[in-house]
Amino acid sequence: MRASLIQIAVDPDESVDSRRARVAGLVREERGAADLVVLPELWPMGAFAYESFAAESESVNGPTPGPTYEAMAAAARDAEVWLHAGSVVEAAGGALYNTSLVFSPAGELAATYRKIHRFGFDKGEAVMMAAGDELVTVALPGLTVGVGTCYDLRFPELFRGLVDAGAQAFVLPAGWPARRRAHWTLLARARAVENQAYMLACGTAGTHAGVEQAGHSIVVDPWGEVLAEAGPGEEILRVELDPAKVTTTREQFPALKDRVLGVARPERG
Repeated sequence: MRASLIQIAVDPDESVDSRRARVAGLVREERGAADLVVLPELWPMGAFAYESFAAESESVNGPTPGPTYEAMAAAARDAEVWLHAGSVVEAAGGALYNTSLVFSPAGELAATYRKIHRFGFDKGEAVMMAAGDELVTVALPGLTVGVGTCYDLRFPELFRGLVDAGAQAFVLPAGWPARRRAHWTLLARARAVENQAYMLACGTAGTHAGVEQAGHSIVVDPWGEVLAEAGPGEEILRVELDPAKVTTTREQFPALKDRVLGVARPERG
């Protein structure tokens, strides 16, 4: 499977509408080069642009999808790719959610994931947005991916739950601050190693409401080897994923079978 991670630079001088159109064009350019395309967290306005959340929120499951939903559905269809379109601010039932959208190559919504772990402690996203409560996996051709978002990376139990649900790879869009970049790389590799799964972590570049972004999107294989890593600016990572490597790694070093604490891994026939 060919995957492309598009590390978008968020420039405060670029309007949301302009960025949306530009990113849709970047997705279309991956036609024939990728089977899966991944975008970062909250790239339309920036993950730290809290004052814009309500104004830029959009419907996801309502009768009239929002502008990011429509633009990304069309881009996925035109590029004929599976598209993890990063996340948007979803408005639903009087609440806001940080919601990831996954589209099929036909441009159909295949899955949504509402971010479970909200960042900010007692401010920002943590108080402005409601928390999701469901683990989400998506069955791509030959590869089942589990979905997380940014701050989720710090909570290993979420990824273990995704493995129990059948995940062989993780897709994690983020808006990760530059001042904690060392944690980003360390945790991405740790989640891959401990779960013997691919990690595709796609961050943003640029600045969100004065918060410099780390960039450095990264793809890690099930053994913990870094297959590709971006720099600090806007960049596209293109990698080849081999689903068989997940099976081989888990068979040759069957650590997951030795779990004692927590929920036992279910048997699957």
